[in-house]
Formats: sequence, C-alpha cells, structure tokens
Amino acid sequence: MEKIQVTPGETVIAEKSSLDFTSGASEEVSSDHHGPFQKSPAEKKLVNKINYTLLPFVGAIVFIQFIDKTTLSTSAMMGIREDTHVSTSQFGWLGSLFYLGFVAFQIPNNYLIQKFRISRYLGTLLVLWGIVMCLTSLCTNFTELAVCRVLLGLFEAGTYPSLLIIINSIYRRSEQSAAFGFLWLSNGSGTMVGAACSYGIFYINNAYGIASWKWPYIIWGSLTILFGLIAFFFLPDTPTSFMFRLTEEEKEIVKERVQDNGVARVYEFKKHHVYEALKEPRLWLVCFSTLCNNLHTGGLVVFSTLLVEAFGFSKHNSILLQMPGGASTVLFSILAVIIARKTNQLYLGVAFSTTVSLVGLILLVTLPEGSIKLVGFLLAWAMNGTAVMLLTITGANVAGYSKKLFYNGMNMIFYTLGNFIGPLLMFEKEAPMYKSGMTIYCVANGAILVMLFLNRQYMAKLNRIKLTNPSDEVYEASADLTDRENKKFIYKL
Repeated sequence: MEKIQVTPGETVIAEKSSLDFTSGASEEVSSDHHGPFQKSPAEKKLVNKINYTLLPFVGAIVFIQFIDKTTLSTSAMMGIREDTHVSTSQFGWLGSLFYLGFVAFQIPNNYLIQKFRISRYLGTLLVLWGIVMCLTSLCTNFTELAVCRVLLGLFEAGTYPSLLIIINSIYRRSEQSAAFGFLWLSNGSGTMVGAACSYGIFYINNAYGIASWKWPYIIWGSLTILFGLIAFFFLPDTPTSFMFRLTEEEKEIVKERVQDNGVARVYEFKKHHVYEALKEPRLWLVCFSTLCNNLHTGGLVVFSTLLVEAFGFSKHNSILLQMPGGASTVLFSILAVIIARKTNQLYLGVAFSTTVSLVGLILLVTLPEGSIKLVGFLLAWAMNGTAVMLLTITGANVAGYSKKLFYNGMNMIFYTLGNFIGPLLMFEKEAPMYKSGMTIYCVANGAILVMLFLNRQYMAKLNRIKLTNPSDEVYEASADLTDRENKKFIYKL
C-alpha cells in the first residue's frame, strides 16, 4: 500500500486494486479524519448488494439504448436505404438528426431530473422511445425516418444524465470509475449482442410480409417498452431505495457514503452552482474533450457496417464483424479503468485509451484498402475508454447537486454535438474510406490529450491552494456545498 498525505490528519491509501467495487480504498479518506480509511466487512457486503441490485438495471438500460441507437447502421445492410430511397448523404443526416433531438432536450432534462423521481422519469422515457422504435418500422421515406430519429434522440436524451446522477449519489467517489466502466461495458455488450441478433434477423427474409430491416425496430422497440415498465416501478434511484433492503447498520453506512461523494438529493435548483461551474476552465476543457472524443464515435457508429463492407467483406459478415468492435469497446474500457485505479491517476487512463484510438485512426487513413484496415477500425474503438474516464473525471471532482447536474448536462450537450457533427464529416464524395473525416478525428484525439492534461494541472493547482490553507470546519453532505465551497474537497487527478 502506498500512503499519500492529503491534509494534516488525512491520509489516502493507494491500493493496487482491480475493477472490484469493494476495493478502491485508494482514494478514500477516513470519515473521522484521524487515519486511513478502510472499508468494514459490513460496507463491503453493502457494496456487493448495491452492485447486484443496481447494475443489472444500468446494464439493461444502456444495452437497449445503444442497440436502439445503432439499429440504423445494421439496417443499412438489410435494405432500409433501398426501401425508403435514402441516399448516402441523407443516411449521414439520419445519423446526425438523432443528436438534434438529443441536444434539444438536455436543458429541460436537467430541470426535470431535479423535479421528478428518476425511476418514474426514466421509465416513462424508455416507454416513449420504445414506441418510436416500433413506429420507425412503418417509415417509407427520408422525411418520416428523420422525424422518428429526432424523436428517438429526444426521448433517449435523459438516459445518461439520469444514470450518471444515480451512480454519483450511490457510489463513493473512488468506486465511480468502475461503475462508469460497467456502464460503457454495456455499450460494448449492446454492440455484440445487437450484431449477433441482426445477423440472425438478416435471414428472416420478409417473414409475415415484413421487410427484414423492420424486424430489429419491432423487436428492440418492444423490449424497450418492457424495460421501461420495469424501471418505472423498480429502478433503485436513491442510496436508501427499498430495492437495496438496507439493515439499520447499513443505513448508517449509507449516510457516511453520501458524505464522501458529496451528492445529497435535493429538489431546489441552485443558480449559484451553475454560475460557479460556468466560470471554471475545467468545465470547458472537459466539455470540448467530450466533443472531440465523440466526433469519431458518431462517425464510426453510423457508418460502421458500411466501412467494414468497404474493407472487402460481405453484407452478412459486415454485420457480424460489429461484434469485435463491441469486444474492443469492452476491452479498452476495462484497461482504461484498471490503469487509472492502479496508478491512482485518471489522466493516465485517458492518455492510454486516447493514444490507442489515435493509432487506430491513423491506420484507417494510411493502410492500403483491404481487410487489413479492420485492425485500425478495432483499435479506434478505444475512444470508449476515454469516454469512461471523462465521466469519472466529472463524477469524482464535482460536488453540489445542482452543479453536478449542470456538469453532466453540459457534458451531454457536447457529447451530442460531437455525435451530430461526426457523421457529417464522412463526405459522400470520399466514400468508402472517408479520409478527410478520419484525419479530422485524428486531430481531435490529439486535442483531447492536451486539454485533459491542462485540466489535470488546473485541479492540481486548486488542490495545492486548499492544502496550503487547511480548514477546520466540518462539512455535512446535507449542506449541498460545491467542491469550491467545501475547503476539504480534494480533486482526483
């Protein structure tokens, strides 16, 4: 164990741990401020209970959301473009229009999350976007598809912000990198399972007179509605949810955990939290990093099957080869989290995954045409590890409920802008290799490395200021203070 002095009387233990949620004491501080923090057997048991209860909901919701969002790509191999008379440029617009609805709903979404119980709110959104998925199967032209894509983005917009604030409020700050890693693993699982199912659906061959491309929308839309109903009634959305079946001892542990993560559920929107966030350089550094990271996310998600087909594979195999892309998402998300936790440095997790993704994009630009380009395609998906670290950097370093919601909302807006712009950089005249788009994605990855390094240095400076002027005040989580107002809040680098 490596001990790092934080403030007089406070010590952080850097344990060399894996993705285990019950480890990660590396970043936790003793609640009584007199010695290193170590989780009791009772708390470890509680964390396991939380994992087994909450994470299946998180995994299922992210899984179905990612499949629903990417069904357009696999449908391209099943005849959707031919049946609806959609050109390549219009197809790119369909990818982007999803994010038009997504970004339009972010500001009202922030307000609604704070005003309504999250399980009821998110469950309702799931049902609505499931209905839109089913209706997409009835579309006959570009206009109808465009309307459905905007509505799908609108209703899916609340997913990540809702899940992020649940994770922020239930897990300790040191546990959140693993929780966010699991969230992104569900994205990868969605890719793999969705591709495997689509490969099978490809052979339905107009069963019951319904075109093959319509079946994924009907199947996944119906499943989404079912998930929405389950989430509405049973999603554990607070640290004291009835779903956790807390004992009296565990209720006391939960109070201390809420104190640690600095997120107490309040229904009052505090404007000064927003003003404080807007004045912070780190908000904009993280947001623009998120935008850059999602440029090629948007491009690769929408054009993934078309790119793989251009590498020389058949339509059937282009769908099936989305599975290694999902596996790549899972692998690099895990590696980024492991590196961050082993080194106790979030930036190193970013540096690793962003660099690997950059190498993949360079290979896509420079390798000769053919199946060899699949190597670059798989490495490029390492950007999902960067996405996990971006969520962790925000989740672990922002306190105050309204401020946390605002950070999450801004992050999602820039996430949306990146995904909206990304497919539009795949210029039709450069099909099927889209070198200009790939080159822009490379530059964006380089910018991420620079911006997040500056963000790290800025937070290190704030830590030095706090450590130079230690405070003797006692801060309660119920006070809903921001990280700047709480003089004992130490940022995780």
